Amino acid sequence: MLHDWAIWARDNQLPPPGEWTKWLMLMGRGAGKTRSGSEWVTEKARDYPGCRIAVVARTAADARDVIAEGESGILAIASPGFVPEYLPSKRRIVWPNGSMATLYSGEKPDQLRGPQHHFALCDELASWKYPEAFDMLMFGLRLGEHPQVAITTTPRPIPIIKELIKDPTCVVVKGTTYENRANLAPSFFSHILRKYEGTRLGRQELMAEILDDNPGALWSRDLLEATRVTGTPDLFRSLVRVVVGVDPEASSGDESAETGIIVAALGVNGHGYIIDDRTIRGSPLEWGRAAIAAYHLHQANLIVPEKNQGGDMVTYVIESIDNTVAIRPVHASHSKQARAEPISALYEQGRVHHVGMFAELEDQMCEWVPSAGMASPDRLDALVWALYALMLDTDAAENLVYTEEPELISPY
Repeated sequence: MLHDWAIWARDNQLPPPGEWTKWLMLMGRGAGKTRSGSEWVTEKARDYPGCRIAVVARTAADARDVIAEGESGILAIASPGFVPEYLPSKRRIVWPNGSMATLYSGEKPDQLRGPQHHFALCDELASWKYPEAFDMLMFGLRLGEHPQVAITTTPRPIPIIKELIKDPTCVVVKGTTYENRANLAPSFFSHILRKYEGTRLGRQELMAEILDDNPGALWSRDLLEATRVTGTPDLFRSLVRVVVGVDPEASSGDESAETGIIVAALGVNGHGYIIDDRTIRGSPLEWGRAAIAAYHLHQANLIVPEKNQGGDMVTYVIESIDNTVAIRPVHASHSKQARAEPISALYEQGRVHHVGMFAELEDQMCEWVPSAGMASPDRLDALVWALYALMLDTDAAENLVYTEEPELISPY
């Protein structure tokens, strides 16, 4: 009975009846969608011996740490007599009857070109950097008599989620964080509810509502979609300058804010490109290391912190770890709205592009209403400073030299 999921699951955690092709679970944070997906994969592996299953998560680390090895993952929920073997070097989970699940990353759509599967699980689809990975998955979902895909995600008002909701072959099931309260730590609720309950973001993250753009926000989902691009070798070869924007958080712990770490680049065409989000919650040592790692990974020219929000501290922390890093603190002499508006205007002019999708960053951009007195969030602040240094800082622009064939800066 302990391993009979049908006994313990809520109705909205069980596969829907009927001959569906796609099962979309739109659920709040901590609502139990990961457990549902793991149980469904295990059921398919047991009922269809020798089947091939694709497990695709936001990143390779998420596939490993959440779906394979997590507390609600496939290994943890295995029942006696049907315990799979995990082969991390091959990205595979293999059951005693020959069924096999292969782990994939939504950051690498090309991994899904070629492989064929009977079933698939997509974890947190709305946060995938490259939604086209879902298309590549569906092209390979062609084995057996009736291939199926289960999709678990916290909802966001983005095209791929809206299209699935309208898809007649897709069954949509919703669930809230509150429904799984008995299985969540009391401290989680005390912290999360205090921060998000009653807010628009809380309605999305806790109640699993799909919300339209927030009136008064400086950015809209449609604007971000219209200017979004896909990373290609030609694009990365065109980058002539890269900076890492940092919005530091002095404290650490579960209730502290995150330190925004956004990597932006300037192309030879004068356009800005957001190429990475390395935001982290942690101590100054931890976020210092994360900023330096981003700096070296993308072969950046500068780290740009906000001076009157810890810029001197950032300089001290980073130089104490790696004194070869170039740092240029920026002083905010105007209000947060005044400094963000010119950046928003660059987007409206079609001069800034997100290379892929950055779900948490874009949530902040489309939810922040400066006129309402809302504090500007960490990722957004880091983005503003990175783009300011690249595109609006005249002192920095004087040192920027364009070439017909710029040196490849990005490691991609």
